Parts: sequence; C-alpha cells; structure tokens
Amino acid sequence: MNTIPNSLPRRRALRRAHAGVPWLFATPALVAFAAIVVVPSLAALAYSFTDWTGLGAAHWVGFDNYSRTFSDDQASGSLRNTLLLTVAVVVAQNVLGLLLALGLERRFRGRNLLRTIFFAPVILSPVIIGYLWQYIYAPDGGLNRVLGTLHLEALQATWLGDPKIALWAVAATVVWQFAGYAMIIYSAGLEGVPSELKEAAALDGAGRFQVFRDVTLPLLVPAITINVALSLITGLKLFDQVLAMTGGGPGFSTETLSTVIYKQGFVNGRLGYSAALAVELGVAVAVLTTVQVLILRRREVRS
Repeated sequence: MNTIPNSLPRRRALRRAHAGVPWLFATPALVAFAAIVVVPSLAALAYSFTDWTGLGAAHWVGFDNYSRTFSDDQASGSLRNTLLLTVAVVVAQNVLGLLLALGLERRFRGRNLLRTIFFAPVILSPVIIGYLWQYIYAPDGGLNRVLGTLHLEALQATWLGDPKIALWAVAATVVWQFAGYAMIIYSAGLEGVPSELKEAAALDGAGRFQVFRDVTLPLLVPAITINVALSLITGLKLFDQVLAMTGGGPGFSTETLSTVIYKQGFVNGRLGYSAALAVELGVAVAVLTTVQVLILRRREVRS
C-alpha cells in the first residue's frame, strides 16, 4: 500500500529530468542561432539609426537614413526591380514546378531519373549558376548559337546587355534553378491526393481538367502555400545571381534591394544607410510572407 505513494515523487522527478533533456540538446543550436542571426540583426537595427561608415565612431542620426531611402532614386529603382523579379519568379517557378510534378506523376521507367535531373540545379551554388548563365547569355554564347543554328537570328539579343530584357533574363535563370525544388514539393502533395477521389470524379463524367480543378488543386493548397512562401522569399532577397550575372547593370536596370544594400555598405562605406535598407527589406519579407501564408491558410481551411 505504501509503494504507490512513494513512487509518485520518483515519477515526478523523472518527468522533470526528461523535460530538461530536449532543451539540453537544443542549447548549442540556440546559441549558434543567436550569435549568427539574432545579435547581428539587432546590431544592424541599432546601426540603421547612425551614420556609421565601418570605421571610427557612429553618430546618432535618428530616422534620417530611413527618410533618405524614399528619396533615393537608386533605392526606389531597385525596389521596383525587386518587385518585378519577385512576381516573375513566384508565378513562373510555381507554374513550371506544378507542370513538372503533374508530368512526372504517373509511374514509368526513368521517372526518378528525370526528377533527379530537374532537381539537380537546386543543389548548385547560385553564384556558379550565375556565371554559367552569364556565358550562355553572352553575345557569342550558347543561347545565341542555338538560335543561329535554328535560323532564328531575329531572336538573338544581347541578353544581359539590354536594359529592357536583362532583368527577365535573370528571372529566367532563377526559375530554371529552383523550379525543381517546387516540383519536389508539388510531387509530395500529389502523392497525398487519394486516387479514389479522382477515380470517382472520372466515373461521374468529369474530364481531366475538371478532376484537376475540383479534386487535385484544392488538396494541393498546403503545397502551394509552402512553394509560394519560399519563392516569395527567394525573389525579395535575390542577390547572388544578380551580382554574378550583371552586377546590377546595365546601368541600374537589374539592381535589387540586396545588391544596393551590399554596394552602399561595402563599396560606398555607408553602413548606417545600408543597415536601414536591410531593416526595411527584412520587414517587407516578413510582412508579405505572413500575409501570403495567412491568405492561403484560409484557403486550406475552406478546402
């Protein structure tokens, strides 16, 4: 009779001991995250209110850096380019990724090989991808040579030298690299669509497009939410490919907020102003991503 009450304190002690174990394992990761992300972010926020140049003392200037971003033609132009790139990347990457996933949904010999090929660019460094496509887009590069071989000389262009098309050439490169990532997520979503529902809809007389619209697409909303969020973040903070392919040129036609932040801080030595731009970009990414996720999550509930 006395063993049961005596065992209760032991059980409670064991529960307390086990409860502390996960935090023990998580502590190194939390410390690393704080050192690499949290502390530099707070430091950037503090420096955004100063005129710090990277050397010497920093002097408090209040919101001058933030107000200057709204009157800076380079910053406003880079904001426009960033938004255009983001829209192009989000739409094209998700459409292409979904089409690839649908095309590889059925089981056939070589399906896994094709998935591997389409996903392979994702694991490569964006800088390597940028230099690769810089060669392809060159006036005597691979793309113009292929067009010449096909007797389509009228379509040849200086892809990265023309301010009207350079931005879209960069967008196409980003979509080419990350469409396979979207494909994998959509493929996982398609695996979760019950085949019984599609068969039942087909027996009721629904065509392929109707089955996709009324059965498959509503069940893919969680995958769409993830893919749109990831591609939105990719587009808003695009940096590596732009710097490797064009450096922001010709002129300022491909400048993004990330490249302007880099140049203002590490080329022009205006680290306080650069930090203000970085804070604004971080807030924009957080707000737009949150709004997008909330909107699509409501669609998930309705579906």
